[in-house]
Amino acid sequence: MQTNRWLISLLAASLLSSCAIIRPGEVGIKQKLGKIKNDHLPQGPYVFDPFTTIIYKIPVRTVEAFNTLDVPTKEGLTVKSEIALLYHVKPEAAREVYTKYGMNYQEVIVESNFRAVVRHIAGMYFAKELFAVDRKKIEKEIYDEISASIWDKGFVTDAVLLKSITMPEQIFQAVENKLKAEQESLQMEFVINKQKKEAERMQIEAESIKNYNRTISESLSEMMIRYSSVQVMKGLVTSPNAKVIITDGKSQMLIGDK
Repeated sequence: MQTNRWLISLLAASLLSSCAIIRPGEVGIKQKLGKIKNDHLPQGPYVFDPFTTIIYKIPVRTVEAFNTLDVPTKEGLTVKSEIALLYHVKPEAAREVYTKYGMNYQEVIVESNFRAVVRHIAGMYFAKELFAVDRKKIEKEIYDEISASIWDKGFVTDAVLLKSITMPEQIFQAVENKLKAEQESLQMEFVINKQKKEAERMQIEAESIKNYNRTISESLSEMMIRYSSVQVMKGLVTSPNAKVIITDGKSQMLIGDK
């Protein structure tokens, strides 16, 4: 009885160790006696001889390769960046990926290329530009270059995410001061332009008043002035107050109370 139980347990263990399930988002690579059989196994259950065969499971869903890197800038400084690569293995290339790079393919080929590309792209920018430039632009440049590097090796780049860029404190302060000075310069330029516009407005207004006065002056003829003088004298004559009027008949009258 004890022997039967032992045999049953051994048989159950053998059956379990000879079964493999390829789940969604995975493909299988079957290796028998050191040789790869077929291109890849799609999802589903498989039975194999555990003494001669091994089934390796390779994810073909999107995975993240996260890196914290010290990258050089164009002027030779070093900044710290947190950046992630989202990628997946081409199902049809799983056999080649395993054959060339083994199960540690992410470290061997993906991340090594990714780190080199990030450092190359960062080296094209000054520290200030890395801090101030649109991150989407840098992500796009890294995406294009890493895609070209690993596509023919069996990998597809899904996205590049630049999560943060951290500079040394002294560099950060210098960049912040420079940006602040540039903002103040732009503000001063705005104020100067505003004052220039105001001066132009006042000059135009003064010119308009001057032209108006000139027009009025030119419209007053000698005859109109004489007529106005006569009307004034007429009013004085009819006034009950005594007046002394001194005039030569040509110039305007000088009038004073007696």
